[in-house]
Amino acid sequence: MNQLISFLQIDGLTKSFGDLVLFQNITFGITQGQKIGLIAKNGSGKTTLLNIIADKEDYDTGTVVFRNDLRVGYLEQSPYYPETLTVMEACFYAHDTTVMSSSAIKPEDLMLHEDNEKIRHTEQKAKQILTQLKITDFDKPVGALSGGQLKRVALANVLITEPELILLDEPTNHLDLEMIEWLENYLQRSTISILMVTHDRYFLDRVCNDIIEIDQKGIYRYQGNYSYYLEKRSDRIAAKNTEIERANNLMRKELDWMRRQPQARATKAKYRIDAFYELEEKSKQRLDARQVRLNVKSAYIGSKIFEAVDVCKSFDDIRILQNFNYTFTRYEKLGIVGNNGTGKTTFIKMLTGEIAPDSGHFDIGETVRFGHYSQQGLLFDDNIKVIDVVRNIAEYISMGDGKTMNVSQFLNYFLFTPDKQHDFVCKLSGGEKRRLYLCTVLMRNPNFLILDEPTNDLDIFTLNILEEYLIGFKGCVIVVSHDRFFMDRVVDHILVFQGDADVREFPGNYSQYRIVGGKRGNGKIEENSFQFPVLSFQTEGKKRRGEPVCSPEPQRKLSYKEQREFESLETEIASHEDEKKILETELCSGNLSVDELTQKSRRIGELIAMIDEKTMCWLELSDRI
Repeated sequence: MNQLISFLQIDGLTKSFGDLVLFQNITFGITQGQKIGLIAKNGSGKTTLLNIIADKEDYDTGTVVFRNDLRVGYLEQSPYYPETLTVMEACFYAHDTTVMSSSAIKPEDLMLHEDNEKIRHTEQKAKQILTQLKITDFDKPVGALSGGQLKRVALANVLITEPELILLDEPTNHLDLEMIEWLENYLQRSTISILMVTHDRYFLDRVCNDIIEIDQKGIYRYQGNYSYYLEKRSDRIAAKNTEIERANNLMRKELDWMRRQPQARATKAKYRIDAFYELEEKSKQRLDARQVRLNVKSAYIGSKIFEAVDVCKSFDDIRILQNFNYTFTRYEKLGIVGNNGTGKTTFIKMLTGEIAPDSGHFDIGETVRFGHYSQQGLLFDDNIKVIDVVRNIAEYISMGDGKTMNVSQFLNYFLFTPDKQHDFVCKLSGGEKRRLYLCTVLMRNPNFLILDEPTNDLDIFTLNILEEYLIGFKGCVIVVSHDRFFMDRVVDHILVFQGDADVREFPGNYSQYRIVGGKRGNGKIEENSFQFPVLSFQTEGKKRRGEPVCSPEPQRKLSYKEQREFESLETEIASHEDEKKILETELCSGNLSVDELTQKSRRIGELIAMIDEKTMCWLELSDRI
């Protein structure tokens, strides 16, 4: 039996900031081939732990030990490079605090290394990786790159060093869907060991084979992917809550004993008094699975929402929209997807009036009240308390039926404990500030939510809560997001921005789009090249590729056998349509595992193909009746 090779061992690690303890006495290791996902609520120390391992932050007690000569790479959440560097120079730029083996060739040394062949080989490898990441202008200054392009350059910077262990802090942030799937496939195939922080649940499920959770200053380890983690975490919480309930029941009895036995407390029963205080501490614990749905009443919204009329928009020679028309309906929940630079955020800014179209217009309904969560919306006074940030907007939020929720209750629902509510904003982590910003948007009681990349920097627990909120939201929603899991749970149809003013509508969620249509044409929707999930025959009656299943003979009446086939086709088509509707409902439920999601999506594709063929036969036979 092969012995596992240890790459990293952490023992008894404790980290605190003043009186705030992030984690205490935690111990775990990483072995060769392990791909570990690190999960915790915002503010629990995920990034801090990665920075400690990368020797970018100190810690209170414990040890962090690497295997000798281990090559380690670190992709930071917000990478930085001097703006004057070119893309190629940034690939070889060495951050002083990047973890590297002492025996490894550091990137800055490559430029001075005498072995020209090695330099050429490494530069060629950098160009190959950059090209795979859709970056081909190697001389472009870093200062001219978008956030997504900069993240891809940072990824190339890490990968060309051929690390054996890689630390990834939110690697999918600012990457578009195509790049996320590329990275997902790359890491799946790679033998690199991984310790990764990410909110992308599909990414976690498909890449990681172990999950570590930081919870209440300790860690819990789950030997499986994200789906396995969800199941076992639920079991752990249920078992812990049962234990807490038992402690509460015993606590009541012991409290009664403590009140009735003053002499015993002073003499013989000291052990029982000590046990009482331990029991008291245990009974105060709270584990919250957060399964309550928050049904907030939105402001009234009329039947007219908005209409885009012949909207055109370009930036120099880059076309965003060209004679775009769209009528948005009441209670619609629309997802917007597309590669970076195709105009998704520009479209949102035109809708909200921040940017004017070149021609055409948006006709907005009078009752529409936008709530806009933007990528640039974090503008807080660091010297104000968290609760006051939201209280300055409103004291209460309406729940309908005359019920209200006050600011503290609302913040608590979004995982701000009473203690955290009275902290100053300056004490919040980046993810906690994002969560607070989300609360300020929702607290304004909008009836039309526009969420532009809402999942960036939010932890998985907050995303679950936001998803439940949006599912029950009695208003309209537009979501621009690269989070596939989030889109699958929240939206019911999609606008696909394909670039050069080519915008297509897809009537389904993201997974359906990728499986049914998006895999064709390099991720683009090709007109009439596939069947939309809600349709049962080709647009304008065009046939699918190949010969028709039934040869048309319009001059001849149906034979007895053909009449029976015609009647059978009606029944079969109806049956397939019913099955497809059931599968579409299940796919949109958010309750399926990855395997179930893949299986059912594949089955929908099979059903659509069968419905197409049988419908063509039915149409041809019906012409001869």
